[in-house]
Amino acid sequence: MDEMEEELKCPVCGSFYREPIILPCSHSICQACARNILVQTPEAESPQSSRASGSGVSDYDYLDLDKMSLYSEADSGYGSYGGFVSAPTTPCQKSPNGVRVFPPAVTQPPPQHHLLPHPSSLPPIPRNSCITCPQCHRSLILDDRGLRGFPKNRVLEGVVDRYQQSKAAALKCQLCEKSPKEATVMCEQCDVFYCDPCRLRCHPPRGPLAKHRLVPPAQGRISRRASPRKISTCTEHELENLSMYCVQCKMPVCYQCLEEGKHGTHEVKALGAMWKLHKGQLSQALNGLSDRATEAKEFLVQLRNMVQHIQENGVEFEACLVAQCDALIDALNRRKAQLLSQVNKEHEHKLKVVRDQISHCTVKLRQTTGLMEYCLEVIKENDPSGFLQISDALIRRVHMTESQWGKGTLTPRMTSDFDLTLDSGPLLQTIHQLDFVQMKVPAAPMLQLEECCTQNNSATLSWKQPPLSTIAVEGYILELDDGNGGPFREVYVGAETICTVDGLHYNSTYKSRVKAFNASGVGQYSKTLIMQTSEIAWFTFDPASSHPDIVFSNDNLTVSCNSYDDRVIMGNSAFSRGVHYWEMTIDRYDNHPDPAFGIARGDVLKDVMLGKDDKALAMTDGGITKGSTIGVLLDFTRRILIFLINDEQQGPVAFEALEGSYYPAISLNRNVQVTLHTGLPIPDFYTPGEADPNSSVC
Repeated sequence: MDEMEEELKCPVCGSFYREPIILPCSHSICQACARNILVQTPEAESPQSSRASGSGVSDYDYLDLDKMSLYSEADSGYGSYGGFVSAPTTPCQKSPNGVRVFPPAVTQPPPQHHLLPHPSSLPPIPRNSCITCPQCHRSLILDDRGLRGFPKNRVLEGVVDRYQQSKAAALKCQLCEKSPKEATVMCEQCDVFYCDPCRLRCHPPRGPLAKHRLVPPAQGRISRRASPRKISTCTEHELENLSMYCVQCKMPVCYQCLEEGKHGTHEVKALGAMWKLHKGQLSQALNGLSDRATEAKEFLVQLRNMVQHIQENGVEFEACLVAQCDALIDALNRRKAQLLSQVNKEHEHKLKVVRDQISHCTVKLRQTTGLMEYCLEVIKENDPSGFLQISDALIRRVHMTESQWGKGTLTPRMTSDFDLTLDSGPLLQTIHQLDFVQMKVPAAPMLQLEECCTQNNSATLSWKQPPLSTIAVEGYILELDDGNGGPFREVYVGAETICTVDGLHYNSTYKSRVKAFNASGVGQYSKTLIMQTSEIAWFTFDPASSHPDIVFSNDNLTVSCNSYDDRVIMGNSAFSRGVHYWEMTIDRYDNHPDPAFGIARGDVLKDVMLGKDDKALAMTDGGITKGSTIGVLLDFTRRILIFLINDEQQGPVAFEALEGSYYPAISLNRNVQVTLHTGLPIPDFYTPGEADPNSSVC
């Protein structure tokens, strides 16, 4: 019952209802709170026609508070007016639920919580008082009766009392001598609360006491305190009891209201009968609401399970993300080590080149310095002949040594700069663009049944993704079985969400399903849809598969030929299962042409008479004339072909042991014209048999 507590609290004071009254808008409010939120309107602006009455909703009009300036603040809906009783100057108070409440008109200390003073001690309600419902914000002017014009909500008051009693402290046994124990039962006849030991000792279930009624303590307290049911009186006629119910005004009325009041011409019914009727209606409404509440509880369980799954998936996903980032960091560290190795190799190479050049220059400089010192000592000699003997060789040697220090010798072979620049821009950009992508397979598509249909031997299917699905879809795979309970096969793969499949078997039941796919894989199948193709074949001649010399008319049902040679015409539907019958009438038949009628494979020759190759089975001529009707009966259950002329069968069976798929076909030349008739029932003389167990269907 804890969920019901908010229904039992006044929208003004936020506490349990105390002496609630019913406003014309059907909302309830405490009588004391109603006095607190009254405002006074100017007499000039208070139309008498809008004065409130407890007699019904039709007795008052809602005021336009914007025009009457009753709103003091845009967010409250309530405000003080110049004519308020006692002209209060204190600011408005707010109840716990946010409804603005005016302070009492009297300046005495506030009474105890929800205790009303005696009605005689309350100041009279001023004239032209206005009350605004704190829930729907509808306002109305009170009449001379004031708040007495509103009926009391005795049902709500009783529910509040029972609820408070059920929440009260535990009752004690009245017969325990020292420390009273908690009472477990109450005897309604003895009016005594008992604990279990005292009940067994003082109130045994035998003798005269066996007829006493024992009830739980809470129920006993309510029954003890409950006063006899009060009979509601009319707000218009306080001495009259409410005994009837006005159907038009939807309110209880008294006998005097029917005699004198406005309800005299209205339809009225007995109060008790309407009480039972409305109780039944409320019970029926509660049944529907109970179903919704049950669904809501199940939905809450589902949401709580989702919370748990989200938490578990969040931990798992976080661990996966950390592992992926750690893997990226490890890869970056490995690449870092490789790049540092390249830098170290370049560093060692530069040092080696420079050190080799230093060593080479040091040796050469030492040789040059030695040569220079030697030449200086030679120059110091005073022997001309001895000097001249070696001077030419020394001069050549000095020039050669000098040339060895030529251009490039004193230039460093290696720069001190490292000609390596790390191109980290693309990687940084990739890191900045690192984000989550959908890596899940798509959800199962939903077949749109209102758009799925079959026509003749074609089936159209339409589907869509679930409304809440955000996973990317690259395409769909549509599958159908063979119409005979066989395995599924793919008939469409693509991005479209609607597909028409042609060339199905007539009078067959097909199962279809569809699934979606993306880069992550293939999702689940949709629900299986069962479709039934047409029982009777409707088809026409097919211009695309027929010889070019054929002339088509009458929506491809009538054909003729421009050539004197035989040309083949085929139907646009193939048969490999079931029993089928169609007819052709001869519209023109001149100069003894040679037409042929029958069935053919899809690769039959189109420029020879039908039946001249092994791709067709046909009947030629057969004594037909203009106006004749040729019937073709194709039965795949018996694997036979029968011909009829003017409803007469031509021999027992024309062809047997049929296998595979055949098209209706004819061949004709310039001197004949034929009209096709399809969708015909099987002739009465023919009874289809059971399927041949040795037959096969392609």
